Amino acid sequence: MASNLEPVPVTSQKHDPAWKHCQMYKNGDRVQLKCIYCGKVFKGGGIHRIKEHLAGQKGNASTCLRVQPDVRLLMQESLNGAAMKKRKKQKLIDEMMNTNSGHPGEAVDLSNQCELSTEVGLLPVPDTLEQSLGVFESQEEGMSSKLMGRKKKGRIRKASSSGNTNMLGVTASKQVVNSTRMNDQVHMAIARFLLDAGIPFEAVKSSYFQPMIDVIASQEVGITGPSYHELRSWILKNSIQELRNEIDQCSGSWVRNGCSILVDEWTTERGKSLMNFSVYCPEGTMFLRSVDVSEIVNSADALYELLKEVVEEVGARNILQVITSSEDRYIDAGRRLTDAYPTVFWTPCAAQCIDMMLEDIKKLEWVNATLGQAKAISRFIYNNNSVLNLMRRHTYGVDLVDLGVTLSATDFLTLKRMVNIKHNLHSMVTSEEWMESPYSKKPEGYAVLDLISSQSFWSSCTLITHLTDPLLRLLRIVGSEKRSAMGYVYAGLYRAKEIIKKELADKNDYSVYWNIIDHRWHLLQRHPLHAAGFYLNPRFFYSTEEDVHLHLRSLVYDCIERLVPDPKIQDRIVKETTSYKNAAGDFGRKMAVRARETLLPGEWWATYGGGCPNLSRLAIRILSQTCGLISTIKPKHVSLEQMHETSNCLEHRRLKDIVFLQSNLRLREQKNREQGPVDPISYENIELVKDWVSEKELCSEEPSSSDWMAVDPPLGNTVLFAPAVDDFEALGAGFGDYEIFDGVKDIKDENGEDTS
Repeated sequence: MASNLEPVPVTSQKHDPAWKHCQMYKNGDRVQLKCIYCGKVFKGGGIHRIKEHLAGQKGNASTCLRVQPDVRLLMQESLNGAAMKKRKKQKLIDEMMNTNSGHPGEAVDLSNQCELSTEVGLLPVPDTLEQSLGVFESQEEGMSSKLMGRKKKGRIRKASSSGNTNMLGVTASKQVVNSTRMNDQVHMAIARFLLDAGIPFEAVKSSYFQPMIDVIASQEVGITGPSYHELRSWILKNSIQELRNEIDQCSGSWVRNGCSILVDEWTTERGKSLMNFSVYCPEGTMFLRSVDVSEIVNSADALYELLKEVVEEVGARNILQVITSSEDRYIDAGRRLTDAYPTVFWTPCAAQCIDMMLEDIKKLEWVNATLGQAKAISRFIYNNNSVLNLMRRHTYGVDLVDLGVTLSATDFLTLKRMVNIKHNLHSMVTSEEWMESPYSKKPEGYAVLDLISSQSFWSSCTLITHLTDPLLRLLRIVGSEKRSAMGYVYAGLYRAKEIIKKELADKNDYSVYWNIIDHRWHLLQRHPLHAAGFYLNPRFFYSTEEDVHLHLRSLVYDCIERLVPDPKIQDRIVKETTSYKNAAGDFGRKMAVRARETLLPGEWWATYGGGCPNLSRLAIRILSQTCGLISTIKPKHVSLEQMHETSNCLEHRRLKDIVFLQSNLRLREQKNREQGPVDPISYENIELVKDWVSEKELCSEEPSSSDWMAVDPPLGNTVLFAPAVDDFEALGAGFGDYEIFDGVKDIKDENGEDTS
C-alpha cells in the first residue's frame, strides 16, 4: 500500500453490506477500496466491483481467495437481490407504460367510482380492517356522489375507460388489504422473536427499532440476518469504532467548555456493588466504564484512588467537578481528591439531595397518612379490569399513576395527578355503572367512595401538592437533557422555599419544611459552583437585590481562585465583574437586556461577553455543567456480573466493549426519546409504582376481574391538561427575600423542639 494513501472512514450512510468488508482510502481526488481479507486494492469500479470480488462472480474483478464462506454467500445473495430488484422495477415501469398507452388521449370517467365501494365490500376483510376500510369506502362514496352530477353536463366517455378505473380502484383496495395483512404478519414475526429470545417488549421503544425495520424493508428481497459470529466479530468491531469516532468529536468540547465526572454507585440483583463513571458536557453524557467495587466500597482510600484514576484518564485540566453521592466515605474521598487537584471541585449529587428531601417530607405523619389513603384508591382501581376501564373512560385515557424518576417523585407526582382528575374520579364513583356494579358493594369499594367524596382528603392532597411541586420541578431541572442545570439550581431551591413560606405563612409551620431542605442541602448551600451559577445567570442576577450579590460574591471569588490558577487572569476576571455588575458596554445594550430572558445563559455570555473575555470564558465553563446523576443509566442487556467474573481475557474485553457500546447508545437514545403512553401496571415500571398498583397478595377469587385482555390500553396523559409551564420558566425573576438565603434561626419543629 502506497504511503500517500489517506484512510477515509466509512460513514453509517453507506448501507451496502459490502462496505463492512473493505477499507476506503483517498489518493488525491481519487477514492480507492481495499479488501480486508486479501488486501487487494481497487482503483475504480466502486463498491459493486468489491462485491463481485468477494462473491467470486466473474466480471470486472478477480475472486478473493481468503473471504469467509458466509461472507461470500452474503455477497452473492446481495448481487442476486440487486439484479432481481432491477428486473422488478423495469417490469413495473413497463406495466405502467402499457396501462397509460392503452387509450391515449381519453379521459378517465371517475363518476363510475360509485361502484367501488360495492367491489371493496365483496373482498374478504379481517376484523381489524373493518373500521379503516369503512372510512375508505365512505370517502369514495362521497366523491362519487359529487362526480355523478358532473357527468350530466360533460360528454359521454367510453365504457372501456370506466372499466379501467374500476380495475384500478379494486387493485388499490386490494393493496390496502394486502399491505395491512403483511404488516400484521411482520408484527407477529417480531413478537415471536422477542418472546423466544426473552427480550422485553419495551425494546421496541428504542429509537433504533424503526430505522432497523426501514432498512430491512428497503432491501425488498435477498436480505439475510447476521449470524452469531458476525455479530460478535466485525459488526461489533465496526459499531465500537463508529461510537468512538463520535465520542472523539464530543470530547473536543471538554477543553473549551469543561466537563463533569458523574459517579453512580448501585447494587445488582446478585448483591454486587458496581460503580459507573460517565462524563457530562453540553453535547451529551458519555459512559466511560463500570467497575466492580464490592471489595472496596466502604474504603475512602480505595475510592479516592479510583476517582483519581478516572480524573487522570479524562484530564484534570478539563474537569470542573466530580459528582458523587453524599455519604461520608465519598466526602472523605472527595476532599482528598480536591487537595490533589486544586482546580477540581467535589460536588454532592443535587438530584440525590432533592430526592432525600422528598423522602423526609413523606415521613411526616400527616403526609404519610394521606399518601396511604391515595394508594388504597389506586390499588383498588388497578387490580380490577372493570374499574380500571371505567376510570380510563371517565378520565379520557389519562392514568391515575404518574411515573417519576424515583419512588418519592412517583408518589408526589401521582398525588398531583389525582388532584388534577379529582372531578373525573368523583364522576366515576357517582355514575350509574359504578352504583350497579358488584365491586362498588365490596368494603374496599365503599372505602374508595368515602375517600373520593371526602373534602378533607382532597384538601390534604392539594396542600401536599403545593408544598412538593417546586421540589419536583427542581428535580426535573437537575435531570434536564434540554439545558445544563448549574445556572438554575440555586434559584430553584430559593423558589421552593419561597413557595412553602407563602403557602404556610406561619414561621413555625414553614420552618419544618425549611429544616428538611437545609438539612439535606447543607453541603451545597455554600458550594462555590452553585453560587457562581446563580450569580452568572443574567436572568437572575439583574433581578436580584444588591444584598444578595454581596452574600454570593465571596463564593464566586472562591470559584475563581480554584478554577483559574493564574493570578494575573484572576485579577482580570475580578475587574471584569464590575462591568457585568453595572451592565456596562455590550451588557447594557437593549438587545442584551432582552436576551436575558430568551437566550440560555451560556449563549448570552458567548454573544455579549466579548468585552470581558476572561470572565466570559469562566462563565461559559461554569454554566455548561450539570448538577446531578439523574440522567445516567445502568446497563440492562448484558450482565455486568458476567463481565467481571469472566476469566478469559479476550471475552472479558469483548463484554467490556459491549457494555460500553450499550450504555452510550442508551444514553443517546434517552436524550432523543419522546415519552409516549406509559402503562403503570407493566412489569418494567413495577419498582417505581408497586405501592400504587400492587396488592399485598394476589387475588384468588373472581379471576374474570383480573383478565388483562379485557383492559383498555392507556392513551396518554395530556388529554385533560393545559400545556405545562416550562420548569425553567416557572423560576421567574426576583429574589429579594434575604431570609431564604441566610436561613431561619431559633425555629422549632412540629413537636415544638428547638432545631437551631
